Amino acid sequence: MTGSHTPQNGPLGRRGLLAGTAATALTLSTVSFANAAPGEGDGKGGGTDQADLTRTVRGILPTGSPDFVYLPVEVPRGVREIAVSYTYEKTPVPAGTQGNALDIGIFDERGTALGGRGFRGWSGGARADFFIRADAATPGYVAGPVRAGIWNIALGPYTVAPEGLPYEVTITLRFGEPGTTPTPGYPPERAKGRGRAWYRGDCHLHSVHSDGRRTPAEIATAARAAGLDFINSSEHNTHAAHSAWQGLWGDDLLILTGEEITTRNGHVIALATDPGTFVDWRYRARDNRFGHYARAVRRAGGLVVPAHPHATCIGCHWKFGFGEADAVEVWNGPYTPEDEIALAEWDNSLVAAVRASKPWVPAMGNSDAHREPDKVGLPQTVVLAEELSRDAIVAGIRSGHSYIAESSAVSLSFGASGGRGGHAGIGERLRADADSPVTVRLEVTGVPGCTAHFVTDQGTLFTTVLPESGAGTVEWRTTPAYAAYVRAEVRHPSTVPGLPGAPAALTNPVFLEG
Repeated sequence: MTGSHTPQNGPLGRRGLLAGTAATALTLSTVSFANAAPGEGDGKGGGTDQADLTRTVRGILPTGSPDFVYLPVEVPRGVREIAVSYTYEKTPVPAGTQGNALDIGIFDERGTALGGRGFRGWSGGARADFFIRADAATPGYVAGPVRAGIWNIALGPYTVAPEGLPYEVTITLRFGEPGTTPTPGYPPERAKGRGRAWYRGDCHLHSVHSDGRRTPAEIATAARAAGLDFINSSEHNTHAAHSAWQGLWGDDLLILTGEEITTRNGHVIALATDPGTFVDWRYRARDNRFGHYARAVRRAGGLVVPAHPHATCIGCHWKFGFGEADAVEVWNGPYTPEDEIALAEWDNSLVAAVRASKPWVPAMGNSDAHREPDKVGLPQTVVLAEELSRDAIVAGIRSGHSYIAESSAVSLSFGASGGRGGHAGIGERLRADADSPVTVRLEVTGVPGCTAHFVTDQGTLFTTVLPESGAGTVEWRTTPAYAAYVRAEVRHPSTVPGLPGAPAALTNPVFLEG
């Protein structure tokens, strides 16, 4: 049986606001299959006792729609698979006006309450259809039984044209034996590694499980080719890829599991959470929910890392503040002016932390690679860790014992010596008298044609051109009274007048305490 119901009374018709939270969500009228008699259908039931059942819902979302619109679906007993497809009109709009964009996902009979107990998948705007059954699901969705009850298709009107957003959603229920849900196989938390060493990783990557085009196997291959030791699965608003890495890890590659929590007020990487952890994203800064979910990430063993905080895409600009951040992504993919702003803002946070004697937030860089020709490992975060394990990598990133490099061809060491024979490396503190001489030393390879810069709380105080070979050692003398911290930037020549050249490497600071 196929059915079609088009609301007529106003832009939301009879499927108007029935339930919701303030103006952030609304629930439409329930799609019912209750009147479908056994044996009715479209003739494609595949020999089961009851044929496939289909309903189609049409409507229009107006400008100013809530962030999430829930379409309840009454699922009867005996359903083997639920399949959903949708379309919407991309109305032409004048230049400078936002057109239509509509995301989609689904929650099962356990409900849509924040926290995601009923979460079963999200594809954003990357897919026009999906299915869920016990033994399999579309990438980005969680396989498992299709239990009887009220399921909710989640529509996310990301942007709405002035004329409104006409949409059509088709739901198909397929009946039969449910099948068996496979036990998920998650990556191990440790790889062989090299003991205490510098390990290279890319913690912001997308596969076919969200809006990427690479498979997990292709990402693993690209990671190895880029010289990486670890990666982090970070799909938009879903944990469905956590079990998709079977057979892709090894002694040489540690695979961490996480999520890119994609809110309407910025994106944040949940880095290295427990496998199977889902973190909700359905809130804005004004809702005062972010701290709750940041703490949930840490309870799951992960790190909270605001991603591309100054990106200009709609909903990307970070508005939650950095009070809950464990690190911040200051370099995202090929270096742009957005990254330069993020780097400057992060440096300002170092100054504020020093002045207030408060904890500081380390920097990291990731590729955010989605598809060819995006380069996995451009950039990469190089972390000093006791071993190649989840706990050790998390500890290294959290403590700031890391630097960012454009590729595995770039290696460096950076530190400060002084006082009574003391030494401090990246992310560490050197204690010396306020006027005691301190020597800052950078050794770098793989950066031909670049310039080294030493940046302090007073700004850039020392610059020198590195040898054409790309390998060199640079020393600079200062005191704790003159520089509260020092960090290194190795940059290519400028290609745009008035703007600094793109970096080949950036370090977290060494702090000098007088």
